Amino acid sequence: MLVAAIARIERLRFKGLAYLALAVALHCGAAAAQTVPPVDHATQTSILDLVPPDATTQHVLSTSEGELNYTATAGTIDLYQGNGQLGAKVFYTAYTLSGRDPDRPITFAFNGGPGAASAYLHLGLAGPHVIDLGAEDGFGATPRLRPNLDTWLAFTDLVFIDPVGTGWSRAQSDEAARAYYGVDRDAESLARAIAIHIEKTGHLSSPKFLLGESYGGFRAGKVATALRERQGIVLSGIVMVSPFLEGRHIASTSDDPLSAALQFPSLAAAELERTGRFTEAAQAEAERFAMTDYLLGLADPPPPGTVANGFWDRIANYTGIPLTDVARVRGYVGAIYASRTGETGKALSSYDAALAYPSRDPGANHPSGADPVLDGRTRAYAAAFVSYAREKLGIGSRMSYTLLNEEANSRWDWDGSRFTASAMGDLADMLAVNPSFQLMILHGFSDPLTPYRVSEYLFEQLPPELTARRVFLTNYRGGHMFYSDPISRQKAAADAQRFYRETGS
Repeated sequence: MLVAAIARIERLRFKGLAYLALAVALHCGAAAAQTVPPVDHATQTSILDLVPPDATTQHVLSTSEGELNYTATAGTIDLYQGNGQLGAKVFYTAYTLSGRDPDRPITFAFNGGPGAASAYLHLGLAGPHVIDLGAEDGFGATPRLRPNLDTWLAFTDLVFIDPVGTGWSRAQSDEAARAYYGVDRDAESLARAIAIHIEKTGHLSSPKFLLGESYGGFRAGKVATALRERQGIVLSGIVMVSPFLEGRHIASTSDDPLSAALQFPSLAAAELERTGRFTEAAQAEAERFAMTDYLLGLADPPPPGTVANGFWDRIANYTGIPLTDVARVRGYVGAIYASRTGETGKALSSYDAALAYPSRDPGANHPSGADPVLDGRTRAYAAAFVSYAREKLGIGSRMSYTLLNEEANSRWDWDGSRFTASAMGDLADMLAVNPSFQLMILHGFSDPLTPYRVSEYLFEQLPPELTARRVFLTNYRGGHMFYSDPISRQKAAADAQRFYRETGS
């Protein structure tokens, strides 16, 4: 989820990946699981022999709007190298509503990282089952699968894809993996996998969408370009969840006035949430301050004496960061917000600044150790998906399900620098060449990692002729994974359904 790249912004490295050994109690509906076939080590020739075999099961999900009868297909797509050799197998889970409607849309979903599997969107937002990671489920310690009454399957078929090196997708060898760990190479491989799936399932005439989270939003722009230019497939639209769109505004909040001002409303939203004062009016006031007095105050020379103290005091009131710390960093609070909460011994999550937690090193300038969102509750998605796949989808594997791949992240070829990477050119081209293409962007208010105001600002810079009535930005209570809150998840599903309907699908 933009992990080592942005989450600590050159402060913290990815943690070791130790998957949770959880016994996940799964409920609601189901086809019987098949036994995982034993591995014949005498005939096993590569890691690809451990990739689980395909399986198809039938399901019924009861919702407030009636029953959804659907087919679930868990399988793999073979990707071949230029020399004709098998390079990788891409694992996917597809959900198709029974009674095929040729006008029904299909959505291909993936997460980000780079190096993240699709279990976050799959079990957190859009799939037919979800796990809630709040207090009721022990913040991930005792996850329980529930039917997702707000599943996006109600209005689109779904295909969740794990990029090579994540989930159960694997390259033929460590050397072969290099062909997939990079901005362009990753986009090309996913575009090929999507094209193969479309051809295999006969979805060419269906409205086609992408759904990407975090780096997956950036990835969606690149995949859209690769689909159009290399595969001859034109999309109807893209939905982005907490997207990373341009590195320059994410990496420079500690010294660039504009980047700091774009992040500031997210820090203010977090303080409003922590103190129980969040309202849309209060948030709008923080946005006005950020792009006026705050931006000008950072851009101008440091103010003198009492004027400076008044400026620092306003920043402290909006963010909850002690005035002395605000003054020390000259108002660039993005550099210290996570460790300067004003609450003794507390730190803030890089993924939801509204979440304060006991710091293991209260005196540090930056939080050390694990983040309670990335390294805590959301790790439960790994074991939960393995159990769900075995009990509901009828598949299993003796291969580890890789929720987050540190090696893929560290080896990623950014075609330059992660801090200069941008998907805005790809999205502007899509809007320009396809008059019917539409884009929806969903953010959490208190997400300091990919702030909602960055996305709003970037699209404000495009010509109105491109964006009017075609680009929709919506914000919800919560952080980077705002959908972990059931209310925000429900609202996002309703907004997405309206978007799909108005896109003409």
